[in-house]
Amino acid sequence: MKVWIAGATGVLGHRLVDRFTDRGHQVVGLARDSDGAERIECHGGTARRGDVLDADSLEAAIDDDVDVLIHAATAIPDSTKPSDEEWERNDRIRLEGMKNLLDGAPDGVRQVLFPSVVWLARQPDGSTFDETAERHPDRATESAARVEDLLRERATAAGFDVSILRCGFFYAPDTRDTREWGRRLVDGDLPIVGGGILGRQDAELSFVHADDAAAAFVAAVESDASGVYHVVGDEPVTGAEFFKSFADLLDEPEPSRIPAWLARFFVGSVAARLLTSPMPTTNEKAKRELDWDPAYPTYREGLKQVVETWESDGTLAEFRGETVADSAAPGRAETA
Repeated sequence: MKVWIAGATGVLGHRLVDRFTDRGHQVVGLARDSDGAERIECHGGTARRGDVLDADSLEAAIDDDVDVLIHAATAIPDSTKPSDEEWERNDRIRLEGMKNLLDGAPDGVRQVLFPSVVWLARQPDGSTFDETAERHPDRATESAARVEDLLRERATAAGFDVSILRCGFFYAPDTRDTREWGRRLVDGDLPIVGGGILGRQDAELSFVHADDAAAAFVAAVESDASGVYHVVGDEPVTGAEFFKSFADLLDEPEPSRIPAWLARFFVGSVAARLLTSPMPTTNEKAKRELDWDPAYPTYREGLKQVVETWESDGTLAEFRGETVADSAAPGRAETA
């Protein structure tokens, strides 16, 4: 099968290139520059130059014999307190980018996949929800909701299948957030953000290891899936427990706490709300219909893999300001 991927150089995208090529599929990835093209080809794919916001560039970039189209490109703001302009760029890449991709796609495309987010459908009362729950979009998820709606509309007219994989909060050794969390835990300045006046109210969150998210996309393609699926670990976990476990694996002290009303002045209201608004959901439908099982079913296995990877590749030593030799010296407990 020929799989065409926008966002093929990102955290999810390069894993998609790896996994689809490993399964024998032909993979084409969109790259905006030569560095991106080289990365795609290093992971086994064929690179095409273009930009999802430049419709003309997609005419030559999307082959006529593409079977599957995946729009995994984003521009999630990386500043501490993102501006409206930063969020608007992400909105454009999600929505305008998807429109351009659909307009440029050949008639023979059989399936289109989109990585949405589970917190789009979290419930105001904090209860557990599934794929049938009413959506409650906010500033960060409004564009994801609009892309979901667009795909349903275009699929009816064009006759292709749509797979919307709503993912939990990504974590992995190479994700921006995970690396920042690890660095700050080592430095002792990553607080647990909680609800309430004193920050003692913990919200259950749904995480997924990026490797498992990529595996779910492969499973959705190979099973010709159509519909909405929640791609998360086997159990939700509070942010407090997640970061306590992370600190323990890093052999660092338990993080302190900070209330969300105070945290928003430092990390912004979107991030503060994300960490304190419950989003407990289930992966039962994805496991049942996609024949998908996460390699890291809970945060415990996933965080262990993160720390082991950092120990072996020198990242943890870098966080601690050590040389590789120093990192193996006595006094640092093994966390494997």
